[in-house]
Amino acid sequence: MAYVQEEWIPLTGLGRKVAAGEITSIDEVLASGRPIKEPQIVDILLPDLEDEVLDINMVQRMTDSGRRVKFRTVVVVGNRNGYVGFGQGKDVQVGNAIQKAIVNAKLNLIKVSRGCGSWECGCEAAHSIPIEVTGKAGSVKVTLKPAPQGIGLVTGDIPKKVLTLAGIKDVWAFNRGQTRTTINYAKATFEALRQTNMVRIGGTQ
Repeated sequence: MAYVQEEWIPLTGLGRKVAAGEITSIDEVLASGRPIKEPQIVDILLPDLEDEVLDINMVQRMTDSGRRVKFRTVVVVGNRNGYVGFGQGKDVQVGNAIQKAIVNAKLNLIKVSRGCGSWECGCEAAHSIPIEVTGKAGSVKVTLKPAPQGIGLVTGDIPKKVLTLAGIKDVWAFNRGQTRTTINYAKATFEALRQTNMVRIGGTQ
């Protein structure tokens, strides 16, 4: 589901550089440390991005004018090749809530370091993760460990979707907490993947 806009007029310096062709790589954007504030930046630099709706929930809130109902959606985006984003969206319309979540996921895009950190495998293919990592969200804690080729994604359905869109093919996952809470389960997995970039492989942190 693509972010649709008739004409993009960049509002940020980063957006203007991308639109002008001065920046042609998403890696350059992420390495700059500057926040992505326009989803069109990602649309241009990662045109093969896919999205997956993980959860749609109806939330109710009491106000002075009565009960208000909104839909909360959780979405993950990725290109199945090292890039993944996680986002949430709320709106009175389901479609709008999904669209908002997709936009937020693009603005929250990260690069995932892939490799083969499994002593059982030892290949040099980027099929797993290079190190053990842990992510937390709410009461949920997800630990990902490198796995040898052919093991697959040994985890639940929600993390499996996040890992697949990130381009991870083999991993052991260990979970603690209320994993029935889709938002926290998915976010904890996403935060674990973020940690793959926090450690220098073969060096000190």
